[in-house]
Amino acid sequence: MTTFDELRALDRQSIVGTYARLPAWFVRGEGARLWDADGAEYLDFLTGISVSSVGHCHPKVVEAIREQAGQLIHTSNLFYTEPMIRLADRLRRSSLGGRVFFTNSGAEAVEAALKLARRAKTGGEIVVVHGGFHGRTYGALSATPQESKQAPFAPLVPGFIAIPPTVEALNRAVSDRTAAVLLEPVQGESGVHPIPLEVLRAAREACDVHGAALIFDEIQTGLARTGSMWAWHQLGVEPDAMTTAKALGGGLPIGALITGPGFEEVLQPGDHGSTFAGGPVPCAAAHAVLDIVEDPALHTRVKELGERLREGLKDLPHVTTVRQRGLMVGFDVEDVAAPELVTRLLTEQKLVANATGPATVRLLPPLIIGEAEIDSALERIAAALS
Repeated sequence: MTTFDELRALDRQSIVGTYARLPAWFVRGEGARLWDADGAEYLDFLTGISVSSVGHCHPKVVEAIREQAGQLIHTSNLFYTEPMIRLADRLRRSSLGGRVFFTNSGAEAVEAALKLARRAKTGGEIVVVHGGFHGRTYGALSATPQESKQAPFAPLVPGFIAIPPTVEALNRAVSDRTAAVLLEPVQGESGVHPIPLEVLRAAREACDVHGAALIFDEIQTGLARTGSMWAWHQLGVEPDAMTTAKALGGGLPIGALITGPGFEEVLQPGDHGSTFAGGPVPCAAAHAVLDIVEDPALHTRVKELGERLREGLKDLPHVTTVRQRGLMVGFDVEDVAAPELVTRLLTEQKLVANATGPATVRLLPPLIIGEAEIDSALERIAAALS
């Protein structure tokens, strides 16, 4: 039987070292819980970075995967498959009403969005905001204005303008040369920072004036994470296109670019493609996920539980700031390093979270949790902080 030390040694020998893994070897998951190889039970408040939003191994998702895998696994996009086409129809009807291009990940969805913008306005500039994160492929990385992530891979794709998320900066940056403004309604990877509503409105207005596309990256904020199907539903600012991924497949890799009116026919045959995207099995899983996250009662619960989590965090020692939209929560700490706290939560309190910076912890629990699990997480965080 393989030991944890043997597995870690094999990892060092066999896997490219791009991840600093936390000391846990998970072998099973159910709902909001994970179990390691020794049988210890953990409460998961990260869910694979907002991927397992309906919980681990949700019975409806598992059944959909099993049934579809027994019928058809892959054919390519050269042919019609019903799960893909019906999923596209569900996504467009729930959002912008245009058309859908499927991908295998969020970064690939962003790449498709960038190609859409440049195809619609040849040579146009892309305006992005500081603190944003859109992925690690070259286009998505070029849209991610974080020096530590970009510098080792220069030169990047040209034509990106990074600005502070302010009305003044937007109005200065957006011009007739602009192809698109790309931003997250709530910045996730930098620690759950909502973009101010006046900035989103200014972006919409500037794009309308200059004939640019407003693109929302809803890869982390979408699919009920903030308490509505899409984050922009609560904001009153509608984009021209949007990206989704993460939670869409219930754990399987799938993403999508969704277009709105006026952008449905920008990409033409041969402009873009993907061998695996829109495969029958991930699409079948996504249908099961949508059956769960489209429920308005769930949206209400997400808002209520998110507020419960925020209020509980505010009273804990060493916590200075709490930022929250639905069950997307970030909090800052003082007199303790966030990475150290996250390790302590994992090893001592059996609570899974992650640090997005030296002083910031992010919580992304499954949307199907209850009050008791929120309270348990708060007790574990309090114990780790004290």
